[in-house]
Amino acid sequence: MKKNGKAARFYLLIMFCIMYLPIAIVVVHSFNSSKLTVRWGGFSLKWYETLFSNEPLLEALGNSLIVGGISCLLSAVIGTLGAIGLSRLHWRSKGVLEYISMLPLMIPEIILGMVLMAFFSMLHLPFGLVTLVIGHTVFCIPYIFLEVKARLVGMSPSLEEAARDLGASPGRALWDITIPLIMPAVMSGSLLAFAMSMDDVVISIFVNGPRLSTLPIKVYTQLKSGIKPEINALCTCMLAVTLGLLFLYSLLKKIFGRQEKKQ
Repeated sequence: MKKNGKAARFYLLIMFCIMYLPIAIVVVHSFNSSKLTVRWGGFSLKWYETLFSNEPLLEALGNSLIVGGISCLLSAVIGTLGAIGLSRLHWRSKGVLEYISMLPLMIPEIILGMVLMAFFSMLHLPFGLVTLVIGHTVFCIPYIFLEVKARLVGMSPSLEEAARDLGASPGRALWDITIPLIMPAVMSGSLLAFAMSMDDVVISIFVNGPRLSTLPIKVYTQLKSGIKPEINALCTCMLAVTLGLLFLYSLLKKIFGRQEKKQ
């Protein structure tokens, strides 16, 4: 098959339709005045008005943002320090430690959720915001760990050695040299971890309390009575925010890239 042939273009078109057509349908029907997705009732913003007047749904969104933000911050610190620490180890068990660090990605979510629930019950820890943050941090750490680890592999150790030769302490060399260079990897891993936290349902159900509801759980519970049209509006708003974050990330990546070239 030729790279620029008609078959290749048709295959690419089919793949784009499979990936992005459902998203486009959700966006279009968020402006549909009709409740039915099979009929177009005209352009309307009433579902956005309904969304911003739906207090339980907005409260669930706020809970998801809080849990995602805190867990992303904690996992960024733990994952970054873990990747830096393992990169400087020369133990024979280094590979085993790296494998253990990635276990939350390999274990099925339902098993991880049951394990966390049993662990919190054993500690007599009340289920709620704290358990949600801990649970989300556990499966968010590997995303940042892998990104930072890949970035550290591509870095030359001579950069820190040069800083040490010029009189910098190990901590100063780490803060002034290593941290700025791995910051794009930390940011990309943090964005991915935040997205996974906002999307999680299975683990959240196991470690969630009765008085707290995140957005994915709220949407999941509404499946019994059918998805309401304001959910389409909510998805469109979240998509817009995601695209904005991706644009911000690409802009910051260009800025960091220019700084690296100048150095």
